[in-house]
Amino acid sequence: MTDQPFDPARALASARHDFGEHGGVNPSIEPSTTFTVVDPETMPEIFDGRRPPSADGSGCWLYGRHANPTVSALSRHLAALEGTEAAQATASGMAAITATILALCDRGDRIVASRTIYGGTFALLRHFLPRKTGIATTLVDATDLDAVASVLDATRPKLLYVETIANPTLEVADLPALAELAHARGARLVVDGTFSPLLITPARHGADVVVHSLTKFVGGASDLTAGAICGDAAFVERLSDLTEGPLMLLGPTLDPRVAFTLGQRLPHLALRMAEHGRRAAILAGRLDAIGVRVVYPGLADHRGRETLARIANPGYAAGGILAIDTGSRKRAFALMRTLQNEERFGFIAVSLGYHHTLMSCSASSTSSELDAAERDRAGIGPGLVRISVGYTGDLEDRWEQLERSVRAVGLAGARAA
Repeated sequence: MTDQPFDPARALASARHDFGEHGGVNPSIEPSTTFTVVDPETMPEIFDGRRPPSADGSGCWLYGRHANPTVSALSRHLAALEGTEAAQATASGMAAITATILALCDRGDRIVASRTIYGGTFALLRHFLPRKTGIATTLVDATDLDAVASVLDATRPKLLYVETIANPTLEVADLPALAELAHARGARLVVDGTFSPLLITPARHGADVVVHSLTKFVGGASDLTAGAICGDAAFVERLSDLTEGPLMLLGPTLDPRVAFTLGQRLPHLALRMAEHGRRAAILAGRLDAIGVRVVYPGLADHRGRETLARIANPGYAAGGILAIDTGSRKRAFALMRTLQNEERFGFIAVSLGYHHTLMSCSASSTSSELDAAERDRAGIGPGLVRISVGYTGDLEDRWEQLERSVRAVGLAGARAA
């Protein structure tokens, strides 16, 4: 942890640039799955770990599942973005989460995780891993630090897992405090930063490992699936170990063509995130002003507002996602139908970070892996509509569409009712 300011966009811009094979300003794409060596004696040296590929061009490449120059170039830039020693891009966000957990945990180990997390992560932690590996997870309200400390003491887990901004309730994790609690008990802090690239840099606040779904804001166009694991160099290297590395052995390999495309989108990520955040903040403020039950970490009544102000990097408002609590599934569906089919405000679709606005009723979609009691404990109501605010169209036009829709469904003034 450090009190020194960190500008992730500047760090990314300062990262080493890879030129193309013939001097092009864009790096080359290396689509090969296997690589030659000049001397056969080199091959056993590679397999023994004595000649691994490295950023300075020394060492040797082995096989696409182990490492690829184009994927490694993207990974170096992701490490710069997150302020970590190293990173490894993967084929999906869930691949990044799964590989991280399997690298840190062995059969029978325990995990403590925030009660409010993405449904796919919940299913992995609560159902798949216990049944397949004996790795059990205890859920806790990550905003209740006393409760976190108590559960950590009771379970002695290998890791504490949280999201920077929780999906879909938008709770904010107090990363410095959680890191202190975890480290004092010998646990690693693993943080999913998918909702807040650039806005929050978890490694600067004590996170040991940061994972991302690059499919979302980083990709920005809902056309590519990818993930990332960022951490210290020794940990990232261990992920691709020939005999025990989960990335090497399970094979969630990112295609180099996808890696190249993602690398081309990183330079304008800061511009996109700033506009996502600016628009979300304005829309949330206006919804709040007309009495809509809106959730946004930048609003005065959000309980995580002070925490976010303390750990956030400036320039990105409070993120590009807001939520509207409509009170019921019926009203949530009515709002989304009006927004999409009548007003053309956005699309009813899961995922987030797209240049158009995406909206979904989380209890009926991305949090449906939780049963009703678990959703209730996590604070995910049946009428909660998650809105990933896009940056297309005129902002005033978008506000008029949104205002007409919430009034038509009877949400204006609902907060006071």
